[in-house]
Amino acid sequence: MDGNVRASLDTSAGPPPIFRGNEGSLVSALKTLLFFTILMVTLPIGLYFTSKAYIFEGAMKMSSSDSYFYAAIVAVLAVHVVLALFVYVAWNEGAPKSKGKHE
Repeated sequence: MDGNVRASLDTSAGPPPIFRGNEGSLVSALKTLLFFTILMVTLPIGLYFTSKAYIFEGAMKMSSSDSYFYAAIVAVLAVHVVLALFVYVAWNEGAPKSKGKHE
């Protein structure tokens, strides 16, 4: 009897089943994170130098020290906008999509 029980346990002792139900959502979440990471690095830096050179020093004819200050404010505002967009997208990512019907 012990041999039969052991044999039946050995055949069912394979690897655990792989649950692939959430792989699509994991890939989607990682793509979203990668997108906002790249945006967080490039947008504030790009806006800093662009606004400093073309807007504050170019169009508004500010001094270099003043343009540093105002360009930094633009970059900080860009960081806050990117963070707010990320929170909004992450919050709504797992929510079911409704078609406007209230049940």
